[in-house]
Amino acid sequence: MQTKKLALVTCYFQPNYGSQLQAYATQLLFDKMNVPNETICIDGLRREINAAKYKYFLSRIWDIHTVKDKYATVKKVWALKTKGEELKRSMAIRNAMFQDFAQSKFHLSKAFPSKTELGKEAHGYSAFVVGSDQLWLPSNIEADYYTLNFVPDGIPKIALSTSFGISKLPNRQAHKAAAFLKRIDFCSVREKSGQKIIKDLTGREVPVVCDPTILFTAEEWAETVPSGRFIQEPYLFCYFLGNNPGQREFVKRFKDVTGYKIVQLQHCDEYIRSDVGFPDYAPYNVGPAQFVQLIRDAEYVFTDSFHASVFSLLHGKRFFTFRRYNNDSIVSTNGRLYSLLSLVGQENRLLKGDEDVRQCMARGIDYEVVHKKLADLRDFTKQFVENALTKSGIAYDSYRR
Repeated sequence: MQTKKLALVTCYFQPNYGSQLQAYATQLLFDKMNVPNETICIDGLRREINAAKYKYFLSRIWDIHTVKDKYATVKKVWALKTKGEELKRSMAIRNAMFQDFAQSKFHLSKAFPSKTELGKEAHGYSAFVVGSDQLWLPSNIEADYYTLNFVPDGIPKIALSTSFGISKLPNRQAHKAAAFLKRIDFCSVREKSGQKIIKDLTGREVPVVCDPTILFTAEEWAETVPSGRFIQEPYLFCYFLGNNPGQREFVKRFKDVTGYKIVQLQHCDEYIRSDVGFPDYAPYNVGPAQFVQLIRDAEYVFTDSFHASVFSLLHGKRFFTFRRYNNDSIVSTNGRLYSLLSLVGQENRLLKGDEDVRQCMARGIDYEVVHKKLADLRDFTKQFVENALTKSGIAYDSYRR
């Protein structure tokens, strides 16, 4: 009799470094545990999911915070139409790198024409795992895919390190979350803020576990990442998703002190005009594997990204993390940065951008302590996964390292 596979419901298809790397890490964990698995292919479901998300955003058209957040996407689309062929070619190169990673690295299922049809065939899977990333944002709750509502009762449902992305849900989405969360048999979240949301909505105590990318050491990630250097000379690596000029000014001051060149991945979430001419190198032939490679070999890393911070920690880098949003912003996702840095005792790596460069350079990191904390969190997370698989009647090999 053919063994049923585990169904992974992840954001593997998103042209975003963190999204693809955490989805790949989720798959890699179950591969290492010898649990047959496949990632649900989004191709047949994309239109249905996007239609629900568009409807949600239209309903929020008068909300200034939502408009500001989506304006970044509009700027990027407009830039591709108006900024010339060179930008268009460059962005196409990057998108091709993402598409190649998605098609070559994932065990993809067949395409299902709708969530309803996927639900009808759900009994062909041993269980469904959703995670991680910001899959329970309000727009995703409205899209009703990462909620696993399409999975019939009686089939185990596991949430692995799933994130709400924000610290408080609007009332409509909170009501929906209270319902679908009760159907998740084994639930874990990535941030303490998510833990509080679930406690407030359902009265349920759920554990905070690590993002799947943390489940593997730098040595284990080396199996996926090119061994050579992408940039031959010493450099400062910048990965900023937000448009905060003061953070760039800080990096320029850092360059003045160190003499290192600046390498930046540009226009990832939005087109930022002021970034043109900021770095010495702005490569576009960078997929998820090369993203980790650039962090691994940098002298310093500067970012407002959760996953760039994660890979900096894993590789023992000297790094600085910045807030992407103002703390009072409703759409702020700063909480995951606070949670990550507090877990490893590195809150002093979070900067505003007006700090003295030399004083920041003097801030050391005891990576023996950091990596011990990451190892403990790694073991705790694997224990959660093993418990969920055991109680779901799914055989596995213990993977501890």
